[in-house]
Amino acid sequence: MKYPAIQSFADVLPVLGEFDAIIDVRSESEFALDHIPGAINCPVLNDDERIRVGTMYAQVNSFEAKKVGAALVSRNIARHIEELWIGKRRDWKPLIYCWRGGNRSGAMAHVLARIGWPAIQLDGGYKAYRAHVSEDLAVPPRLAFKVICGTTGSGKSRLLEVLDSIGAQVLDLEQLAAHRGSVLGNLPSQPQPSQKMFETVVWEKLRHFGSSRPVFVESESKKVGNLRVPDALMEQMRLSPCISLALSRPNRVRLLMEDYRHFTTDPALLNTQLECLVKLHGRDQITAWHDMANDGRMPQLVDELLLNHYDPAYTRSIDRNFTLFGDAEVLELPDIGNDDFLAAAHFLHAANPVAE
Repeated sequence: MKYPAIQSFADVLPVLGEFDAIIDVRSESEFALDHIPGAINCPVLNDDERIRVGTMYAQVNSFEAKKVGAALVSRNIARHIEELWIGKRRDWKPLIYCWRGGNRSGAMAHVLARIGWPAIQLDGGYKAYRAHVSEDLAVPPRLAFKVICGTTGSGKSRLLEVLDSIGAQVLDLEQLAAHRGSVLGNLPSQPQPSQKMFETVVWEKLRHFGSSRPVFVESESKKVGNLRVPDALMEQMRLSPCISLALSRPNRVRLLMEDYRHFTTDPALLNTQLECLVKLHGRDQITAWHDMANDGRMPQLVDELLLNHYDPAYTRSIDRNFTLFGDAEVLELPDIGNDDFLAAAHFLHAANPVAE
């Protein structure tokens, strides 16, 4: 094969894990928005340089812009080689892509191939990859889902985490979305990814699951924070068998006090989020909840939120959206210790063995 070779994403996908490096040569902001899983960012033009060259195209002419761009691209490629790849063997095999598989990836692929490495350039670039992901996610996955249901604070996320730790197939949408799926679900120290990045990580998870075992997933809404779950996946989840996780309300309060410590130790932050509920519960109720938070009556506040907000919302939603919930297997948790969740996880994992 003559290098650099130009290959489509359909050809590359089956061997994606065999490349020694997947090199995204787009700018840092393009990479941050979304990228192929496992890629590293080695811009041939960074954000500031792209603006500089683009401005010259518009205000001077393409010839002058190309000269400046070529010099910048050459220096950046040289720096990446010296800093990252100078010690690589002859059989080191990189995959290189840019936005549309044009000049930026072509320049990098040409230099790496001239050195002697078997460089592959992705035909169509990121745009072709993104089209493939969108097409895949538009089709219901051929997987058997088991939906973990339960009122707020019943430990659904903890159970998914433990199931994952013992080798079960788990699609934790809240973890992938960096959000806990409610008005109090944002994580102050971790912003949500872009919609495209969220879809990328969901697609990456789904494509590695085997069809011989169930995939455990939580009974999510269509949106997790600001991110939308792909419609075909959501439809498949809502038609899947359910497991109803049961935990006493006092234990749910304890669990939420642990999991939402960033709110229970910061009344001002919690009260800001509670403002989102004014339209649902009225100013007087929100003021009363503010007072509880400010007075340090967090367990009482959490209990009232469960009783007056979360539990009614769950009851209204679950039967309407998950058609098999009425036939759900009930799994009771006696407490919220690690051993309790481990026992529940082992029970579910054993009840759904690998198909022979």
